[in-house]
Amino acid sequence: MTTVLIVDDHQLQRYAFRILLESVPEIAVLGEAAHGAEAVRLAAELRPDVVLMDVRMPGMDGIEATRRIVDAGDRSRVLVLTTFDLDEYVHAALRAGASGFLLKDARPEELLAGIRAVAVGDAVIAPALTRRLLDEYAQHVPRPDDIAVQEARLKALTDREREILVAVGKGWTNTEIAAHFVVAESTVKSHVRRILAKIGARDRIQAVIFAYDLGLARPRTG
Repeated sequence: MTTVLIVDDHQLQRYAFRILLESVPEIAVLGEAAHGAEAVRLAAELRPDVVLMDVRMPGMDGIEATRRIVDAGDRSRVLVLTTFDLDEYVHAALRAGASGFLLKDARPEELLAGIRAVAVGDAVIAPALTRRLLDEYAQHVPRPDDIAVQEARLKALTDREREILVAVGKGWTNTEIAAHFVVAESTVKSHVRRILAKIGARDRIQAVIFAYDLGLARPRTG
């Protein structure tokens, strides 16, 4: 059973999400929040697997609420949903620790797949945003103190783990990585888990950011 907290300042939108999620036997809606502060409080109280987080809300917005939920160190992972296809929201949400970012016009099956992926520690970004996000991170310049910490963590990786981190940074799937290195997909999954632990990343998206910060990856062409 995957538990979910719905966060949106529009009651009708919350109702629509609830109707969809409650139609799926393996998903349980634990509660609803109308603004960021309420989302932070309920996330700490209910400890849902996934928080569906709106971005633009009165008072504390979804970005700050995401940051506080992630910093609390609880089990909850945040899947950000927004009507606005704006790069600054994507970057801010992922930097705050969100495990995914989808647009509200996503198909129901895409939303449900996103919730399932985030719940098991994977990550998801709306397909329309993925290439733009990677292109933007190719131009991103991280802070020097961040680089020092990341370089120290990079040294803990084996040569093969570093190769797979580069592939993850390029946006390759586990299937593509397995084919490239001629190994089983289960082996790739094991490598990715160890990589995330060693570099201190919560999920695959943070691993991509890590790789871009250190200049290990650039968007693939084609």
